[in-house]
Amino acid sequence: MIATSSKLPGTSTSIFSVMSQLAAEHNAINLSQGFPDYDCDPRLISLVADAMKQGHNQYAPMTGIPSLRNLVADKVNLQYGSDYHPDTEVTITAGGTQAIFTVLTACIQPGDEVIIFEPAYDAYAPIIRSLGGLVKSYEMAPPDYSIDWEMVKKLFTSSTKMLILNSPHNPTGTTLKEEDIQAMIKLVKSNDVLILSDEVYEHLVFDGEQHRSLAMYPELKERTFIAASFGKLLHATGWKTGYCLAPENLMKEFRKIHQFNVFSVNTPMQVGIANYLKDPSVYLGLADFFQQKRDLFRSLMAQTRFKLLPCKGSYFQCVSYDHFSEETDTAIAMRLITDFGVASIPVSAFYMRNTDHHVLRFCFAKKQDTLEKSVERLMKV
Repeated sequence: MIATSSKLPGTSTSIFSVMSQLAAEHNAINLSQGFPDYDCDPRLISLVADAMKQGHNQYAPMTGIPSLRNLVADKVNLQYGSDYHPDTEVTITAGGTQAIFTVLTACIQPGDEVIIFEPAYDAYAPIIRSLGGLVKSYEMAPPDYSIDWEMVKKLFTSSTKMLILNSPHNPTGTTLKEEDIQAMIKLVKSNDVLILSDEVYEHLVFDGEQHRSLAMYPELKERTFIAASFGKLLHATGWKTGYCLAPENLMKEFRKIHQFNVFSVNTPMQVGIANYLKDPSVYLGLADFFQQKRDLFRSLMAQTRFKLLPCKGSYFQCVSYDHFSEETDTAIAMRLITDFGVASIPVSAFYMRNTDHHVLRFCFAKKQDTLEKSVERLMKV
């Protein structure tokens, strides 16, 4: 065999792929990976098909088709009162993760430190390490996964290059509060630290709350890349289409990498999405849609032995079980698949040190029948 040196020697297949494969092998209901089990709007599919038939099948502009970038700029202004120039500050990406990868590749040099908040989306740390960056984590804990910003301040050094934030948060379903935002403004105002704000669940905020996008805060906007996802918005995660927002000077660096990464994104999907999103009600009503699913799932899960943790956003519900079992979260997640036919994600997988608080994550972006059948099985645990 030809020898090669791994940039990620300790990294294996992601927990999402592992649990989904196990679910398929055991014919379990898959509440692990974050995707719907229902179809997206047929009108959206028709619009994409129409775009193909109309000849929109060649390379799109590297930055994204103008109509979609204009729509994104208008959407952000409508929601957050924040102006981004569609030509210089909006780029269409091949999903939220590609946007995250490109931001980090554009900004992180060997030795740069990046602060992440764990439990964290499992792509952050490996990407940083593959670039020669150093990951410094602030560990949040159940039940509320709150942030002590004075402790975060102690993680800062002269090598701190970036903070990565995620709200609404995967996996915990928490959201940033106004006091978090103000503490962050105070923390970064005297340095040049950048921020990557992962806002792919921006439309999934519940109980009448507003999503606090960092685009709303000029002191943060000037140093922030925002990653967003059309897949979450359109119930079409397999389309892998999203966008990135950033001030022009930062976006120039982003596009230098983006052009050699994917160059451009699926053209007919961009055309179809641009036409579909002309109606703002498509995304303005999304919170109510998912809150109904959250409330249904929580009412069903209240009949089980699991303890519900708060869920203010995203389409994930975390539960604890340490009051009835000492099993590791990975062990009980495996047992739920093999013995009860329901797949979840152990939240320890979202910590670099596999910190185990005996918490599991379930995805409730599923049909009512799917949720009901899942809980029928979980009631037997």
